[in-house]
Amino acid sequence: MSLPFSSQALRLLKEKKTKTKIKVLATHPKIDLPILHLVGEEADRLGLECYVIGGYVRDIFLHRDSTDIDVVVVGKNTLLAHEASQGTRCGIDLAQAVAKRLGKGAHLSVFKTYGTAQVKRGKIELEFVGARRESYQHDSRNPIVEDGTLEDDQNRRDFTINAMAVCLNRDRYGELLDPFGGIRDMNECTIRTPLDPDITYSDDPLRMMRAIRFATQLGFYLDRETFDSIERNRERIKIITKERIVEELNKIMLSRKPSVGWILLDKTGLLPLIFPELSALKGVETKDGKGHKDVFFHTLQVLDNLAQKSDNLWLRWAALLHDIGKPKSKAWDDQAGWTFRNHNYLGAKMIPRIFKTMKMPQNEKMQYVIKMVDLHMRPINLIEDTVTDSAVRRLLFEAGDDIDDLMLLCDADITSKNEEKVRRFHKNYELVRQKMIELEEKDRIRNFQPPVRGEEIMQLLNLEPCARVGELKNAIKDAILDGIIPNEYEAAKAYLLKIANE
Repeated sequence: MSLPFSSQALRLLKEKKTKTKIKVLATHPKIDLPILHLVGEEADRLGLECYVIGGYVRDIFLHRDSTDIDVVVVGKNTLLAHEASQGTRCGIDLAQAVAKRLGKGAHLSVFKTYGTAQVKRGKIELEFVGARRESYQHDSRNPIVEDGTLEDDQNRRDFTINAMAVCLNRDRYGELLDPFGGIRDMNECTIRTPLDPDITYSDDPLRMMRAIRFATQLGFYLDRETFDSIERNRERIKIITKERIVEELNKIMLSRKPSVGWILLDKTGLLPLIFPELSALKGVETKDGKGHKDVFFHTLQVLDNLAQKSDNLWLRWAALLHDIGKPKSKAWDDQAGWTFRNHNYLGAKMIPRIFKTMKMPQNEKMQYVIKMVDLHMRPINLIEDTVTDSAVRRLLFEAGDDIDDLMLLCDADITSKNEEKVRRFHKNYELVRQKMIELEEKDRIRNFQPPVRGEEIMQLLNLEPCARVGELKNAIKDAILDGIIPNEYEAAKAYLLKIANE
């Protein structure tokens, strides 16, 4: 599989296949930018070397948009001869000089603790850091940082495709330094570490998640040594905070085909460590010659189906979790075989604990996922029975503004290999959708409240606040949903007085 390199880059690859300095990018539109020339000029004035490094360089070759530019700075500020600026400080010095030169419209942020600085101007973000050498302690992914060379800085990068650097100094502007064969690995669609992967992943176990995330986002492969090393070092993931893990999971979830990432997490042995409830969906049990589908792989197919239709992150999480209650609800019935009764209800009940454990949002996003998981069987039940107005009204009422998302999820949940069955289900879903449109236009059911409010019920019937008021209000709601009365004030009031007299 070949990548869409520019003709200029391909010509260079044919001419020079060694891992040497290649002057190829000076006129590339992503490098030949006024702001990058300005950075190089300020670095020359301060007597510093500076390089664009990492993802911005990688994305030039992958033809991906990128506005975050990492700049690594090497040397000591020669303008501070009497208080020579240390190497880890020189990134801040250059950032301050660049911000001053840019003037109004540039925003400078300095993070002295980390020896880094950021300059924002419009959509462009420049991150400056001094070249560094890192060492790690076994119980932490936070490195001990020392001044280093460009080579030291490239050695500490996570993957070869992120270790390429382009010089911004005037006399070497556009020079590409690719010491680990990052271009070759991109051409071969491979994720590989610059140094021994066991050291890379043991030092910073989050890189195992990043490797899988990049493989998913880019459609790349993990090379054999990288894969085996993740498998060997998987227990190290326990020192990583849940927040950082979820950050990587969300990027996997937003990929074009998120199942790739989840399958790699499973195959490397990381899945049961970071998400045991999802790992529990794996496997098929057979009894009396009857087996059920592998819920794990069914779930991933549903997720991929949905990803083709929606980039809503939380709807994608609902797809991943829609059958999470099946292991707890699985039972054998001599007549029906394997059953998963009420798995939607059990799954919805599991989600708050899953979100809390994984340090995911405990807000309306979680409530949205709960609703989607709880309701995902309702449209299927509708199409398997007679589609009654009452059932559709109740579904519209309970789903509210999320009804379209729910129908997308249910469509994605059709994974049968029986093409006739798939066609029939899709056709029936269209009938349900049409019925929803008709009833919504006529009855305005989505998010409706009974036309007669609780306060008015108390006034009309001379009642104090009590459970009876709620019962009467619910009776009006049910009468509207069942089609006994229209969703109108006068009809609701007349119905209230009628049932009150009875």
